[in-house]
Formats: sequence, C-alpha cells, structure tokens
Amino acid sequence: MKRILIMSDLHCGHRGGLTPPSWQYNKYDDENVRGKFGFLQSTVYDWFVRQVRQVGPVDLLVVNGDAIDGKGEGSGGTELLTTDRREQCEIAAECINQIERKKLLLIRGTPYHTGKEEDWEDVLAGMVNATDAGWHEWFDADGVVFDCKHKVGRSEVPYGKLTAPAREAVWNLIWSERDIQPDANVIVRSHVHYFAYGGDAYKLWLTTPALQAWSKYGTATCAGTIDMGMVYFECNKGAYTWKPIRLDLRFMKTSPLKV
Repeated sequence: MKRILIMSDLHCGHRGGLTPPSWQYNKYDDENVRGKFGFLQSTVYDWFVRQVRQVGPVDLLVVNGDAIDGKGEGSGGTELLTTDRREQCEIAAECINQIERKKLLLIRGTPYHTGKEEDWEDVLAGMVNATDAGWHEWFDADGVVFDCKHKVGRSEVPYGKLTAPAREAVWNLIWSERDIQPDANVIVRSHVHYFAYGGDAYKLWLTTPALQAWSKYGTATCAGTIDMGMVYFECNKGAYTWKPIRLDLRFMKTSPLKV
C-alpha cells in the first residue's frame, strides 16, 4: 500500500498564505490590521500541523504548485511578509518539512508567483530534497497512475467547476491513446483554490483545495467560494481510497456593518 498526500497553493510569503510562527504577525495587535492577519495565520497553520501529524508518514508528498507568492507586482508588494523570494522558499520549506515523507514531488506553479524569468521551485526543491520539480508529472502508486499539473481553467459559476478538469481527463485519454502519456486513473489540478471532483468508472478528476486563506485579488476579482485543505490517498494493488482534509472556514465569517 502507498500513502499519498497532495497539497497546493501555499503562497508562502503572502500574509494570507501558509505561515509558520516565526513569520506570523502578532494576533494580539488589536489596533492594527496585522492582528487580524496574525489570527488568520496562526489558526490556519496550527490546523495544518495538527492534520499532517494525524496523517502521519506518507510514501509521497505532492506539492502541486504555487508554494510561494512571488513579487506581488499586482498589489505593489503590499500583501507580502517578505519580497525576498529566497526567504519565501525558506517559509515554504518549513511548512513542507512538517510532513514526514519518503519522497517529495514538486510541481511548478504559475510564473506570476514562482518566477517569470527564473524558476524558484528549483531553489525550493533543493531545500526540501524533492525527487523532481516539473510542470506536468505522472507517478504510479502501487498500480494507481496519477496525472498532476498545477494550472487549470477556473469557473465563475458553481455548475461549471468540473468542466475544466474533465477536459483535462479527456486530453489525457487522447494523449495516452497515442502512446505518449500514461493512461492516468486520477487527474489532479490546482490553481483555482476550490475543491471539486468528478469522474466515471475509469477516472477520477479533481481540483485541490488551497492553503492560502485570503488575497486582495481573490476578494476584489473572484466571485466564487474557496476551499482550504489537502487531499489524501491510499493506493493498493491498482485500487484506491481517498478523502479531502478540509478546514472549516466559519472562523473567517464576516459581519455586516451596523448603521
């Protein structure tokens, strides 16, 4: 049996990203917006550590893109804990190293976040001893074949969330029929920050929940809900069971302004 944990979109270095204690804001600063982010950071990170300890050692950890947030050009760097992307990699490495694993597969994320002129995943891969850092990767876990890539199309309507990952599954079928890609059992995509899944008797396709809680872009531009968490698989002789590990987001509940 092989145990697989998949996570994505940590966006380390962003104040709403996954943040270890050494980089967290003071959650008791009640006179500054940093206090709210400190509460957010500590709540999410504490939950993350509890969950990965509960999962225990895994055979393979997959980090499916956007481990760091990057330069933050879209908001002038105003949302970043640090603009130093090497330090962002150090933050991501501390998060990743909370998980005991035999192997680590690092998938490259969106160039806006991980480097347009360079690939910061290469730096991170060295810090966490990754088996590989690729754009599109496949692996066989005891007879179950996974197809992993970061980016996939986003839907702005609830009933369209499965269209893009289902399309990816059909493309894998066509590529495999031409004997160029492995015929995958599980199609994994990320990027959209919501968890959705579908499939048939032959394939499962899903988008992973994220580990970033908030951003200006998401609040101002995106219309849908987000999900936070990870996805866990157990694979045994060509069969698999799986479950999402999700954070209850009601701690982020907003209240209307009273007039």
